[in-house]
Amino acid sequence: MYKNLFLAVIVSILAVGCTTTPKKENALEASDEVHVTAGHSCTPTNTRFTASNQPLSQKAAVSHEGMVLIPEGRFRMGADDKQAWRDEYPKHEVIIDSFWMDIHEVTNAQFAAFVEATGYVTTAEQQIDWEEIKKELPPGTPKPDESQLAPASLVFVATDNPVSLRDVSQWWQWRQGANWRQPEGPGSNIAGKENHPVVHVSWFDAVAYCEWAGKRLPTEAEWEYASRGGLEDHIYAWGNEALSEGKPKANTWEGSFPYQNKLRDGYYLSAPVMSFAPNGYGLYDMSGNLWEWCADWYHEDYYKTLANKTTANPKGPETSYDSNEPYAQKRVSRGGSFLCHESYCSGYRNAMRMKTTPDTGSIHTGFRAVKDIKG
Repeated sequence: MYKNLFLAVIVSILAVGCTTTPKKENALEASDEVHVTAGHSCTPTNTRFTASNQPLSQKAAVSHEGMVLIPEGRFRMGADDKQAWRDEYPKHEVIIDSFWMDIHEVTNAQFAAFVEATGYVTTAEQQIDWEEIKKELPPGTPKPDESQLAPASLVFVATDNPVSLRDVSQWWQWRQGANWRQPEGPGSNIAGKENHPVVHVSWFDAVAYCEWAGKRLPTEAEWEYASRGGLEDHIYAWGNEALSEGKPKANTWEGSFPYQNKLRDGYYLSAPVMSFAPNGYGLYDMSGNLWEWCADWYHEDYYKTLANKTTANPKGPETSYDSNEPYAQKRVSRGGSFLCHESYCSGYRNAMRMKTTPDTGSIHTGFRAVKDIKG
């Protein structure tokens, strides 16, 4: 547990959102008991709200190499089973135009090429701006010592024993010096992990990379459509077979979270990209490995605005709202990570939604890019 009050507030602020009882499928009916939590939050908010205004002096040559063409079509977006949270309802019909998508998450090697070409400095490598961060915190939160505003990011630290899953501060550490080059903090590096997905990237970092590469982040609707891989109303990217059945299908937490990982899938933290079978569209790691940033703002009631109608290429809500943290402005991320577990968030489901402030980075968050057919 952190000694500094500021850090304790930051890391525990999402604990109210980390309940483990999902919303039932018929829970939108007025007669049902409404779960207090709209959605699940497994990563603490460590906002510094540093938008990327760094000029990109060079741009990469635009290419479709390493991408797959996702066909146009329509699908029913939203919850498929009773593990779903309230913000995954109601299920609604969406039409998606064809687009190109990276077959795997952006790797350390790809991100290093971007940084070398542009000199870009990630959010986790920058000093925290207290005047901005306090806007995202409860009123009256005391200003921390200047030493606590040094560049840092969120690192997972397993507990020694079973703990309450409502308190995320027990397994997250705000570690100075943790960034994409040093994923576990000072003393760590990415040597030999060039083909692992880049981590500790904020939403701003992901957008900057996409701009350089001539691409963009996928919308939440595009991401879910692509994750389903042409399967209709299935729970996972591979179908409906339970994660624990058959051969390993994704890099997730196996055992008892957050203290015992049995490593059935072979990996404790991230896995090299393309380590598991692709989905029906030829996309790898749409389930597990890392949470992936999407373009959209997060609003817990957004799906209600799309109910009972068909929407073409939705871009998400115009504003953000999470009742668990009403002061925080959040972006959507999708897909789950190596920390996702059946008892906790089952984030590897197609419909599972995650929400995080755009300047928060962590050891289990990355991204992949898409490109429009035209342009």
